[in-house]
Amino acid sequence: MTNKRKVSVYIATSVDGYIATTDDSLDWLFRGEIEGDAGYSEFYEGIDTVLIGRRTYDWFMEQEKGNYPYKGIESYVFTKTPVENTDYVTFINEDIATFTRELKQQEGKTIWLVGGSEIVYTLMREKLVDEFIISVAPSLLGKGIPLFKESEIEADLVLKDVKQFGQFAQLHYEMK
Repeated sequence: MTNKRKVSVYIATSVDGYIATTDDSLDWLFRGEIEGDAGYSEFYEGIDTVLIGRRTYDWFMEQEKGNYPYKGIESYVFTKTPVENTDYVTFINEDIATFTRELKQQEGKTIWLVGGSEIVYTLMREKLVDEFIISVAPSLLGKGIPLFKESEIEADLVLKDVKQFGQFAQLHYEMK
């Protein structure tokens, strides 16, 4: 029997819990002093699949001027609008939870839930998220897109590790 794959939310947030400003900007993330790549390279070596929401995917493609950032990694983008697959991305127009549950049963490395918050909510509600690795940036935004939307979900976490990368704190939690 193979080991169960993990779904990991690896993300950065402001101290007050926002992952982007109301206009989808991440400029605030690059204002703080960071040491190295904050563990990104190590995390990236342990994944072989990314799950991305359509809005997050569109943002990446705009920021990267059409150059998909996760080439060589199995990539699934959840969308409600049918889109033709690309060389790097498979667009999924089916139930997110069912798709992810089946993916977790396949052999492979960690599955990175890149975003956005709607998919995080959906997979948390279905108890499909296994861990959170959250880098907290030294910024207060006051408003924006929250990492966790208001919901009825309650969950207990186990703190596995805390690291400091310059002015950033990285918290690693597993679901209890």
